[in-house]
Amino acid sequence: AAEPWPENAALYQQLKEEQILLSDNASSLAVQAFLQMCNLPVRVICRANAEYMSPSGKVPFIHVGNQVVSELGPIVQFVKAKGHSLSDGLDEVQKAEMKAYMELVNNMLLTAELYLQWCDDVTVEEITHPRYGSPYPWPLNRILSYQKQWEVRRKMKAIGWAGKTLEQVLEDVDQCCHALSQRLGTQPYFFNKQPTELDALVFGHLFTILTTQLITDELSEKVKNYSNLTAFCRRIEQQYFEGHDKDSSTTAAQSSKRSLLR
Repeated sequence: AAEPWPENAALYQQLKEEQILLSDNASSLAVQAFLQMCNLPVRVICRANAEYMSPSGKVPFIHVGNQVVSELGPIVQFVKAKGHSLSDGLDEVQKAEMKAYMELVNNMLLTAELYLQWCDDVTVEEITHPRYGSPYPWPLNRILSYQKQWEVRRKMKAIGWAGKTLEQVLEDVDQCCHALSQRLGTQPYFFNKQPTELDALVFGHLFTILTTQLITDELSEKVKNYSNLTAFCRRIEQQYFEGHDKDSSTTAAQSSKRSLLR
């Protein structure tokens, strides 16, 4: 039997308007979508130091009862242990396929977002450094930004992305979207009629890419080329985020960005 979900469950992320970056916003929205799909209410709390509060150093993280869990994968497992699951109806082959597509999204879309934020020089100077360091006074704002940049660039080097051009990264995004578009087809969700954690993850990233103002529209244009993916984002936004209580997490889909429906 499912355990009762506490009313005061909270999700922590960075400040919406002035601080949070594309990749963290996407990850946070994916978790919010997952919890909405499970019908588990959560209050979004924005803190300038959310990244440093997180047990893994990554956002978002949820505080439920006396437990703190960060990132979508561990949160899905935590929620499942409490008796709530979106993928119980899948067979073993489908579960393996779902995991493979989630890996694809994390390896391609999330990595591309991080590359754009921290390796594209124009984006770094005009968007990333000002936003990332915004809650802190000078020179701490620059020091923290450069530390993070060094950390991400070291990761990019380790996975072989450091030498890529922006065009190559955008091509990777296009290939990922093409694979997702083919898997989705004309279905409402990736595994037909019911959403799974894959739907929450894909929505978090694609919706955020579609609605975040960057230096150019090149990234969002890659997603817009696939009409079934944009329709998928609109459908989830309408079903799980539109017209809900304004004080709850459900306004997250509009967090500092325009809705797809406007």
